[in-house]
Amino acid sequence: MVQSGVGYPMVGFHFRVEFALSSASYDMQFRDVSGLSMELDEESVTEGGENRFIQRLPKRAKYPDLVLKRGMLQDSELREWCRAAIQEMDIQPVTVWVTLLNEQHEPLQTYTFINAWPKRWQLSDLNAESSAVVIETLELAYQYFTVN
Repeated sequence: MVQSGVGYPMVGFHFRVEFALSSASYDMQFRDVSGLSMELDEESVTEGGENRFIQRLPKRAKYPDLVLKRGMLQDSELREWCRAAIQEMDIQPVTVWVTLLNEQHEPLQTYTFINAWPKRWQLSDLNAESSAVVIETLELAYQYFTVN
């Protein structure tokens, strides 16, 4: 058995996603999480008389959208939250936690997304010649995230 934690790399297939909504846990099961990155935005400054290079100065942190994918569920409070935000402009930002887990289902590392709100909801293509599960994709904007 491979161990996760100190001295071992963490695995990316054992994780949990939670929203600060009152949804049942079945509504929070995702197969794919992407957009876990951060970078510094920069400003280029040209100095007079200096033609060899341009000064590149850090400005602020940038975060891409958090993208969550799962098999579509019939009754979903999470989907209703997305629908209300997109169709009615009833935007209710919430905290979202993505937690990497060890073999005992204990947290190894948690990513906390602050003031997340639904930016996009998408359904996979429907195809009568395929037996694939219908996948729903939630794209969330947020202010920033922390790592604990």
